[in-house]
Amino acid sequence: MTTYQDSIAKAQTLIGSHPGTWDGINAESVARMKLQNRFNTGLDIAKYTAGIMRRDMAAYDLDPANYTQSLGCWHGFIGQQKLIAIKKHFGTTKQKYLYLSGWMVAALRSDFGPLPDQSMHEKTSVAALIEELYTFLKQADARELGMMFRDLDKAREAGNEVEAQRLTQAIDNYETHVVPIIADIDAGFGNAEATYLLAKKMIEAGACALQIENQVSDEKQCGHQDGKVTVPHEDFLAKVRACRYAFLELGVDDGIIVTRTDSLGAGLTKQIAYSKEPGDIGDQYNSFLDCEEISDIAQANGDVIINRGGKLLKPKRLPSNLFQFREGTGADRCVLDCITSLQNGADLLWIETEKPHIEQIASMVDRIREVIPNAKLVYNNSPSFNWTLNFRQQVYDAWAEAGKDVSAYDRAKLMSADYDATALGQEADDKIRTFQKDAAARAGIFHHLITLPTYHTAALSTDNLAKEYFGDAGMLGYVEGVQRKEIRQGIACVKHQNMSGSDIGDDHKDYFAGEAALKAGGAHNTMNQFAA
Repeated sequence: MTTYQDSIAKAQTLIGSHPGTWDGINAESVARMKLQNRFNTGLDIAKYTAGIMRRDMAAYDLDPANYTQSLGCWHGFIGQQKLIAIKKHFGTTKQKYLYLSGWMVAALRSDFGPLPDQSMHEKTSVAALIEELYTFLKQADARELGMMFRDLDKAREAGNEVEAQRLTQAIDNYETHVVPIIADIDAGFGNAEATYLLAKKMIEAGACALQIENQVSDEKQCGHQDGKVTVPHEDFLAKVRACRYAFLELGVDDGIIVTRTDSLGAGLTKQIAYSKEPGDIGDQYNSFLDCEEISDIAQANGDVIINRGGKLLKPKRLPSNLFQFREGTGADRCVLDCITSLQNGADLLWIETEKPHIEQIASMVDRIREVIPNAKLVYNNSPSFNWTLNFRQQVYDAWAEAGKDVSAYDRAKLMSADYDATALGQEADDKIRTFQKDAAARAGIFHHLITLPTYHTAALSTDNLAKEYFGDAGMLGYVEGVQRKEIRQGIACVKHQNMSGSDIGDDHKDYFAGEAALKAGGAHNTMNQFAA
């Protein structure tokens, strides 16, 4: 590892190789600027973070307590504040990632305005958000290191060698805010070539993990809405291979592909799979189709006919020209999707479910692991689930099955605040609290994420502020509800000038102009009011 002092010495040697002409360049300032920007390109980030994910995956295989987590972030500032908060509260960013949600890109980042999660937004906006997130995370590094450099200068000026040595060691062991991003590429935004081109853009922006789903790209729906249409395995695997080729072309040899199956909630397919022989993957896909046997070919004028075991079968086709699967086949299709994906280059799985139920997930993972023992999941702890109602109903059902008296509870109205302090409500909350740990141990979930949390927190906090500020509280609504809490909780952006890079700019002015620098951080900067 290159130390701070090594970096200074290296810069000094370089400056000295230009006798007289670079004398105005300070070696320590050069070392500081380089440390504040350790990632020169998005590919540097993708390679670095892919290594983190691979090590975390190996650690999870040894012990499922080593699961990882992320929150979806729709803006660079939101992602930055999340990582600053993690470092502040936990002292490390280990096992903490970012998730980039296609839903939030569609709803919040499209030039068309708010859009549903149907791949109608500009696909380049996904790569742009990855780049933006890492720009803000790198700025968080620069800001924090800049404050450490200032403290080092103060310690030297005070002659405090012990503190100066401590700070130098802290700089040498500095942990970056740059963490892995699992990035949603939807259904690939087109054919396999389109998927490959977009994957390259996303990897070049810094993504080490791409999440791709098995829906038809031009019929893509949000995972928690109806009307989802899947594609045959070979079509999907072509896109998985396209992502792998993109990683390999760009030198990110250990990039991660997360394959998502929407089959549990998707009852439709746009096409019948091509099959060469009985039992191949196309034939297995077609075996789930809802068909009716016909005895006379004349009965099927204008229809597609399948020959299976000497019988003529007519798949049921809707007026939309889509074919439907048999009811109750979703779990079987999910298992087949997952096994097939892992056997063809996927690294992690994502099974989109309609509720957060550990045993439902585990029942599929157990079957997958019979074929691939180290199969691991990324799981969406979705805000589309009513977590309170779901878990209260799960507890209610378990109590009822065990013969426990549930007469005090109305199962249909368990969302009511009247149940918050009850034994049932508290047991449900305990299960929600331990859901991630329990699901990691029982259901093979390596990574837990919430897709849209910061969409909801932005709405909730804005609602609370608007209610108070525009009401009787007036300015106290902001001061009491926001600023006072920021100060007392040590929220970094209370000093918003510092957060936006003002102090970094002052440091650079010092480097560039010395005593002639006109700096913003003087005695009349109102941010000094927050020093106390």
